[in-house]
Amino acid sequence: MKTVRKTKYIFLLALLLGSCQYEFPEIPNTEPDAGGADFSKFIAVGNSLTAGYMDGALYNRSQQNSFAVILGEQFKFVGGADFNVPNINSQNGFFTMGPNGPLGRLVLTMAPGTGSIGPAPIGPGDLPSAYSGDKTALNNFGVPGITIGQALTPLTGGPNSESNPAFSPMYARFASNPGTSTLIGDAAAALANGGTFFSFWLGGNDVLGYAIEGASDPSILTSDSDFQARLTAALGSLLNANPTANGIIMNLPTLNILPYFNLVPYNALPLSQSDADQANQGYALYNGGLAQAAGLGLISEDEKQYRTISFTAGQNAFVIEDESLTDLSALGLPSIRQSKPEDKTTLPLSQALGQPSAAHPNGQRGVSFPVEDNFMLIPNEQEEISAKIQSFNAMITAAANSNAERMLLIDIAAYFEQIRNGEVSEGGVGLNISISPPNGAISVDGIHPNGRAHAFISNFIIDKINSKWQATIPKVNPNAYVGNDLPR
Repeated sequence: MKTVRKTKYIFLLALLLGSCQYEFPEIPNTEPDAGGADFSKFIAVGNSLTAGYMDGALYNRSQQNSFAVILGEQFKFVGGADFNVPNINSQNGFFTMGPNGPLGRLVLTMAPGTGSIGPAPIGPGDLPSAYSGDKTALNNFGVPGITIGQALTPLTGGPNSESNPAFSPMYARFASNPGTSTLIGDAAAALANGGTFFSFWLGGNDVLGYAIEGASDPSILTSDSDFQARLTAALGSLLNANPTANGIIMNLPTLNILPYFNLVPYNALPLSQSDADQANQGYALYNGGLAQAAGLGLISEDEKQYRTISFTAGQNAFVIEDESLTDLSALGLPSIRQSKPEDKTTLPLSQALGQPSAAHPNGQRGVSFPVEDNFMLIPNEQEEISAKIQSFNAMITAAANSNAERMLLIDIAAYFEQIRNGEVSEGGVGLNISISPPNGAISVDGIHPNGRAHAFISNFIIDKINSKWQATIPKVNPNAYVGNDLPR
């Protein structure tokens, strides 16, 4: 059987190569005013979104285009001071290790001859290095990949060992005292030292890590009780650090709309007629076993049809594991089926589909052996993740409401739904949930917003702040910020 070619993401070149020039919106002639809040020292605490992680890396341009930095700049119009970040000092950042060293951020790359376009490392990158600036002057306490639990434990700063899964080099590089301090403690100290306003955006990684691994490792999914306790502790530390400081707290957008879970379609497997015939022969006994199970009443006729595997010439659904199926192991039948439109894939499947694995060195993933659980989100897993996000968001909302005088909930989840529905634009130019320039809001890694989307998010936040505290903080022109670069 011929090796199945790697899946690529195909975008219309007319869209990708279209104009990236936008009309500038008119700026209202309103005198900036802080209203009932004080923005003289702004402290931001959060995860990759606060840090400015984009395109699979933290790098100079991404770091300077985070919503936190944008807000810090706009607060200067109403008395804010400089907003200091732990500069990464890398043009390309670090995405992964390559055969010749670190590789940098992802960019859209056009494959020679085929015209297919997909994310690939830009070239050489840099391992994160220690921040050499004044740690006591920092305003941005955003750490990519961090959970609320990690934000509360000193183990996040060290030691760097296999026995310490909490360790984060992205926190250790600017921790006030690595191995002793905590991210929340550092942010609280900054608030206590004259801080007047803060943003809090943590919790996404308490469910995202589970989702991007195909819901295959329940141990990394934060329980509701732990989330509640940690959220209360983290917010309590910030609010108590300066009893006069106000702040905003952001909730969590839904994950299933992100390109990371939608770029690889359920029928991404191309087969010739001969390859399809050969594959069907390999599943004849399995299909026959399903018929026997149905005849014995062990499964319904509908489940038999749902699990039956059949390939044809052209684009095909691929074979996947599905632990939610009726256990027929007593008959020697595995819990497998072909992918369906309601299934979601994870981005790494783009390079793994049709390829061998360590356990199947001569096989083809999705054909002769099933796509593993870590590459897929089946419907019940999607429902579990959605329910978890709803639960976390309810706790975040309750926390904001219980501190309503000092805190404001920013409903980012609703805002992302507006983007998905095509309801967000500026100067006649819209924003959508894709990685395709010029309108895509998501950076090339398929998860994190790009710089232009961060500008839109900043304006959304400013609108809410202005409304609550009767301020007139000016907004930015999102069309002046860079989205995703055109293919290289």
